[in-house]
Amino acid sequence: MKSLLAVLCLCAIGSLACSLQAQQTAKTNKNEFASLNAALADTPQLAEAGSAMTLDQIEAIALERNPAISVAVRRVVMAEAQVPAAGALNDPTFMYRGWGVPLSQPWNYNQAQNMFMFSQSLPGLGKRNLRAGIARSDVMEAKDELAATRLQMRVQVRKAFFNLLLAQDELRIHQQNVAIARQAIAAAQIRYTVGQVPQQDILKAQVALTELDENLIRFERDAEVARARLNALMDRSSGTALRVTGSYHVAERLPSIESLEKTALQYRPDLLDAETAIDKSRKQEQLAKKAYVPDVTLSGGYMLMNPTSSMRNTYMVEAGVNLPWLNRRKNNAEIATATARVTEQEAELNDLRNAAFDQIQESLAETIAAQRMASVYQTSLQPQAETTLHAAVIAYENNQSDFLNLLDSQQEVIRIDLAWLQALREFNSRLADLELAVGTPIPLDRSSMPEVKP
Repeated sequence: MKSLLAVLCLCAIGSLACSLQAQQTAKTNKNEFASLNAALADTPQLAEAGSAMTLDQIEAIALERNPAISVAVRRVVMAEAQVPAAGALNDPTFMYRGWGVPLSQPWNYNQAQNMFMFSQSLPGLGKRNLRAGIARSDVMEAKDELAATRLQMRVQVRKAFFNLLLAQDELRIHQQNVAIARQAIAAAQIRYTVGQVPQQDILKAQVALTELDENLIRFERDAEVARARLNALMDRSSGTALRVTGSYHVAERLPSIESLEKTALQYRPDLLDAETAIDKSRKQEQLAKKAYVPDVTLSGGYMLMNPTSSMRNTYMVEAGVNLPWLNRRKNNAEIATATARVTEQEAELNDLRNAAFDQIQESLAETIAAQRMASVYQTSLQPQAETTLHAAVIAYENNQSDFLNLLDSQQEVIRIDLAWLQALREFNSRLADLELAVGTPIPLDRSSMPEVKP
């Protein structure tokens, strides 16, 4: 009986010692976890000074300030300024002629015949209108280039915006999971101290934390690159502080390929520019054929005769006309060149249309694939990973699973969350590429598109 009491006393003392050791370890790890949280607070934060900017705000600033758009606008203004000059008459000419001045008295213009003449050349019928039409075609080409520049600018802004938004969300998820990983390390150290988990679990948790730090380098790099790109598009210094706010949208349905191709024929800038170039070439062909319509030069003048003449004051009228029929070789060559240019540009337009339709088909396929991928993550993978993690937590709390299974489940949730963000960014980027292929924003009902915010 005494031996049994001694054994019980020894067990009680051992349990008390283990309990005191566990409390001491927990206190130590609590202090360590507090220091880790303090270090976490020193992690680079997402938000810089100033309020966050939305996609619409950044687009508006970029379309207003971007140098490429300013250059395209100036080209339109310059082309418009040339239209009045293209359809105007040539400058009139004034001429003075004095002849019959005596060589013995070169200053005696009273003995000379003095003529003052005014001349104006008149182009053949219809030539002025064609020249003005060609100049107006130049204006349309400049406007098409401006529209193409604005479209590319919007697409670049959208891609950079969602890249920065993705990097911010990745950093946010990273910070949350760093805190979870550090808590896991602290909990594992407590259990390791009392002999409930092997040292391998602690080392595995530390490796997982190190991998998170490795991801942090990539996230911060992506954020800096996207931030610098957006600042450049807004014509600001690349180092300007910038953060964005917004959400991801995933369309449930996309327009058919037929409707997209029809929209591209109406709005795609390069196709419109090619059609404008063909119209301009046709006008140049008509103008070349007008070479056989002669130009006329009319002149009128006043003549002051010498005093010995019976008619002191006289006038003169002249009319001149060119003879294009005597230069058929040159005129026919110009007409043939203009006709060949029209034929060539019509073939180029057909090639551009085929290339545009192929680009639309490829972009639509990529957009649909990104849409389906985002849906798979949202409706299947992400909920399944969360359920698996929840079950792993319950099993671990009831000592039905080891720490490594719990850690692996948490790492899988992190991976799927980041992949989900990547899929959401990919859909919005592919949608921007599709709009670039079509030449105008896709007519989607964004009010009915659910916002996705992991």
